[in-house]
Amino acid sequence: MAEDLERIWQAQLACERRLSGIPLLTPRQRIDALIGGDFDLDARPDFYGDGPVRRLEERVAELLGKEDAAFFPSGTMAQQVALRIWAARAGNNAVAMHPMQHLAAHERDAFTALSGLRPVWLTHDPRQPTLQEVTRLDERFGTLMLELPLRDTGFLLPTFDELTAMVAVARARGAFVHFDGARLWESTAHLGQDLPTIAALADSVYVSFYKTLQGLSGAALIGSSEFVAEARAWKHRYGGNAFQQWPAVMTAMLGLDTILPRLGTYVAQAREVAAVLGKLPGARIHPDPPHTHQFQLWLPYPAEVLNEAGLTLAERDKVWLVYGWRDRPPTGLAMAEITVAEPAVALTPAELAEIADAFHSLIQGVG
Repeated sequence: MAEDLERIWQAQLACERRLSGIPLLTPRQRIDALIGGDFDLDARPDFYGDGPVRRLEERVAELLGKEDAAFFPSGTMAQQVALRIWAARAGNNAVAMHPMQHLAAHERDAFTALSGLRPVWLTHDPRQPTLQEVTRLDERFGTLMLELPLRDTGFLLPTFDELTAMVAVARARGAFVHFDGARLWESTAHLGQDLPTIAALADSVYVSFYKTLQGLSGAALIGSSEFVAEARAWKHRYGGNAFQQWPAVMTAMLGLDTILPRLGTYVAQAREVAAVLGKLPGARIHPDPPHTHQFQLWLPYPAEVLNEAGLTLAERDKVWLVYGWRDRPPTGLAMAEITVAEPAVALTPAELAEIADAFHSLIQGVG
């Protein structure tokens, strides 16, 4: 496994063009980026969440139009804190949610094992929940939690009208509303609204700094001043109030400065990339067109063949397409997630077609 990871790392570092994914940076490159940014690296660092941490919190609160924000080391911790606050206030530990949300699918049931929360599934279908499913849920819930976009179903989003209606029903049923907005930054184009308008629908919002914004790590909870004050208390209890957090905070600020303003361009280019990749024999794009700058690509080959073809393309042509294909039985297809970021924006339509053709040729050779 270590040899495979080293091969993947070296192949990506050598690539001169990249269709999917964010640029890989070594620790030295990370440091150089901070040195080249608008940061006073001779200023006093943070101690237990003051200084640069507080400035990031204030900036994010303003970006989302909320009263305050609290920085967290991880989204896993942040969302447990938000949901347990709402459970206590509602007197109900049931969370209405989708089983494919990150909280349920990728965190080893931390929200139940550590925080005593209980899921109530809105649907098991691989899509966003519907208004009817929220309305007809046959038991009470203290919180409605929606992941925007829902990654494991293809980075899917509802329409803004659908989102507004689901929130209204939850409130009518006496529930609080929390948005898992790990990738909320890139959702504004499909929803047709700015960040404050979207965030205004929820009592609390979680955002990530290390996914789209390419920070080292970290997340934030955003909401009212009262909510954030309680969230900070729980962060301390969960062990999240680290002595110094400035490296993660500064890379988050860099992402807000340099990447956030470009996300509309990424989303537009994702539709061009999807159109090209969708012409591969037997290809399926989901959703088509993409809702954000990320989408799923499905092809009728074993994942092992597709991963080897992708690595060969990188090593031979210094072009990175995608890795991480997963078989999806019993469909006979494999799926990979495509992420269109700054490197892909630089690719012309002719280059995109050239990369797709080269990849298809290698698939035939490997297979």
